[in-house]
Amino acid sequence: MTEFVNPLLALDYEPAFERLGDDFSDRVSAASFPQHILRFRNDDILAQLGLDAVTDEHFIEAFGKFQGRDPLLAMRYHGYQFGTYNPALGDGRGFLYGQVRANDGELYDFGTKGSGTTPYSRGGDGRLTLKGGVREVLAAEMLHRLKVRTSRCLSLIETGEGLWRGDEPSPTRSSVMIRFSRSHIRFGTFERLDALNRKDLIAILLDHVIEIYYPHLINERDRYALFYAELVEKVADLVAQWMAAGFCHAVLNTDNMSITGESFDYGPYAFIPAYQPGFTAAYFDYYGRYAYASQPEICYWNLEMLQAPLKRVISAEDLKSGLSKFVDRYESSYRQRMLYRLGFDQLEQSIAANLVYRTVQFLQASQIDYHDFFAQITQQFDRSWSEDAGNIFSQRETSNTELATLFENWRQSYCQALNTLSHPELEAVPARLKAYNPDFGLVRSEIEAVWNPIADDDNWQPFYDLLTRIRH
Repeated sequence: MTEFVNPLLALDYEPAFERLGDDFSDRVSAASFPQHILRFRNDDILAQLGLDAVTDEHFIEAFGKFQGRDPLLAMRYHGYQFGTYNPALGDGRGFLYGQVRANDGELYDFGTKGSGTTPYSRGGDGRLTLKGGVREVLAAEMLHRLKVRTSRCLSLIETGEGLWRGDEPSPTRSSVMIRFSRSHIRFGTFERLDALNRKDLIAILLDHVIEIYYPHLINERDRYALFYAELVEKVADLVAQWMAAGFCHAVLNTDNMSITGESFDYGPYAFIPAYQPGFTAAYFDYYGRYAYASQPEICYWNLEMLQAPLKRVISAEDLKSGLSKFVDRYESSYRQRMLYRLGFDQLEQSIAANLVYRTVQFLQASQIDYHDFFAQITQQFDRSWSEDAGNIFSQRETSNTELATLFENWRQSYCQALNTLSHPELEAVPARLKAYNPDFGLVRSEIEAVWNPIADDDNWQPFYDLLTRIRH
């Protein structure tokens, strides 16, 4: 009799983080759930792993029933939450399931969310609501579509429990999710070691991070300082990607900042409906600490807080030098991402800066739909726009004189930028617009429009249709 092996369990899992030892994590067990219904599977990630012939039952066995994997590790970390240091953190409803190499040769994590209690659950049930899982799937896929460096969801399984939450009608349905990301090591992983006064463990963890995620620095004499400087650049790039995408993470605590500069952990996030600097996504962000326009400043602050543990092994001068690159890197990266969304690859710096400034100025003053603005450029773009600014959105009219002036300023800037392009460059604009601009924005109404059929009638088709729309 032939024994069929689950391809997800037969992957070549590497114990990279496990080898660091018991100072960094705790062995835990997954919860047992009364039900297992696979609601989402990400076949794109299976392709990255070189897998095919993976059945729904394989997903349920590996990522719902958690059979055949040991050890499962709850990672230890602290963090600054809304500016206040909290030492009572750690993986409270998840664990590191395993680490695998993808086709690109890089090591990736499978991390759970909603898999049960751990020593760090702090009285919580360790579960994930089904709506929370649906929201994270959608956030990750939309950010991926917008070319943001993000974790993605590999699977979402409904688990048949009723959960009580203050921010959802309760009892609400439960789920368990697998997140696929470069690393679950956080700024807070280092901050915990600093609080414990463990310089030795900081060096061990930093050597591990460089070996796995920054291997080009291994043989550099000042590799620790170079690591921090590169991390600063990665974080600056990431927050620029969020800002250009119109994305508000909402909970940028240091335990939600990845040591690889990757976006992950999507709770009360939101995509802005219009360009509103003070927009907040979390109902509990009473003072707007994590408002949309505050994200660059907060990421800078988080990098500054990371200097406390790193000062034990990196000189203050080197840390200061590394962080000093943040502002210029963010500004150049944001300008470039906005140029991509406007259809350009490269422009002379003064023309690029003027175009981005005029774009943001018009978006903020008009309060038109942020995402629809770029979708309309993509859908209506015509090469004649380079000949006469009047051809750009020629049907648009406004009775507001000030707004009409700002719109005309933007049209002139856009036309000027197009005029600097060679013929082949102009021909490439439509494809670039399509690559960077979905035809809609994942605002709250879009999410509710797919959640309500699930909640009311267990109708998942709108959810799957939306995923198809995001991807294509």
